Amino acid sequence: MEFLLGFGILGSLIALALGLFWVWMLVDCLANQSEDKLVWFLVIFFLNLLGAFLYYLLARKKRIA
Repeated sequence: MEFLLGFGILGSLIALALGLFWVWMLVDCLANQSEDKLVWFLVIFFLNLLGAFLYYLLARKKRIA
């Protein structure tokens, strides 16, 4: 029983981290993206984590570099 409780806590922490990452990418897009802001917002909003990862890999790293 305690074994399952550990997975519940771990799962909750992972879900919280992924949720915070999604919010971070959404806020970063709205605050810093000058080109295609609406497109990236819609991608992040509707594709959730996949959209956030795409934004991080494609747009955010390109903007920082």
